[in-house]
Amino acid sequence: MKEQFLIWLNRLLVFDVFLVILSFIWLAIAVLGRTLDLPFGLDLWYKLWEPIFTPAIGILMLGAILSWVVSKVSQLYESNN
Repeated sequence: MKEQFLIWLNRLLVFDVFLVILSFIWLAIAVLGRTLDLPFGLDLWYKLWEPIFTPAIGILMLGAILSWVVSKVSQLYESNN
């Protein structure tokens, strides 16, 4: 059960990393498009910032912190045994 949960958690975090990376690429392209007067969806990106991209970044940070905590707890457990 625990291993299955960790597998799905890792899959979720990998998906989240790609979502954050793709959103940054979209932002960069949209800003470049705005400077060239091309409609690459910067206004839509702004609308999606709060409901999608902000939580995705928060989940990514939480995943990184939890990963660090789990590794430290595992190190402490292994050093005591």
